[in-house]
Amino acid sequence: MSEMKKTFGQVTALEELAGLNSPFHRIQASAKIIVTVIYLVMVISWKQGEVSGLLPYILYPVIVTALAELPIRLLFRRLVVALPFTVLAGLSNLFLSREIVFSIGSIGITEGMMSFCSLLIKSLLTVMAVLLLIATTRMDDLSYALLRFHIPSIFVMQFMMMYRYLFVLMEEASVMYHAYILRAPREKGIKLKDMGPFIGQLVIRSIDRAERVYHAMKCRGFSGNITLSDNNRMSKMDWLYLLLVGGLFLFMRLINLSEWIGRMYFKILS
Repeated sequence: MSEMKKTFGQVTALEELAGLNSPFHRIQASAKIIVTVIYLVMVISWKQGEVSGLLPYILYPVIVTALAELPIRLLFRRLVVALPFTVLAGLSNLFLSREIVFSIGSIGITEGMMSFCSLLIKSLLTVMAVLLLIATTRMDDLSYALLRFHIPSIFVMQFMMMYRYLFVLMEEASVMYHAYILRAPREKGIKLKDMGPFIGQLVIRSIDRAERVYHAMKCRGFSGNITLSDNNRMSKMDWLYLLLVGGLFLFMRLINLSEWIGRMYFKILS
């Protein structure tokens, strides 16, 4: 399998995961979007350098990954992509903020270290929350949920079409790349002199494919509008999930659970 096909497979992996049938997958997309937004806001709202308050939020991705039976390795590979940007953004804190906040044995923990850890945890948690939403919700359901939130249909339509045609484009590129490698088996990639004709041919083939897809949609009654059905309504279980989990995130923002558990632990010991 060519590298192009491997890349295409990695991109479609999350789409395939969204088609699984776990308890978390069956939750309505609107409820999952609202809970994810609450989670993101609560995580981001913690002040710079706060670490203990963020730790309880790790439970959410852990529990969802287990309930939805998602492959940890795949999610971790997607998560790692965001790490370099976060590390580069937070490195300056290590050198600029050297005031020691507390010590662990003979090691002094500076304000910059705490700020760096806080930024890293926030980035990992927020990216993971979005990954879990995509990996457990089909793109069509997400689009219908956006319509229920009164997002203008023209934007939702553009979003859906861009997402679908991205796969069409990648499929065409994969076929062309495979044909190119068969004609030049000793080459490890596309030569620079062939890149122009390759991209031009890809554009022409993509437009032709898009025209065929559009005519097929017209034959099936597509009129340019998205119709919502009652299946997209939230059930009682969806509302229960939204109230319980969303309320828990709010509670975890008001009460620093890590510090509270620590105080209770030392109080019991004393």
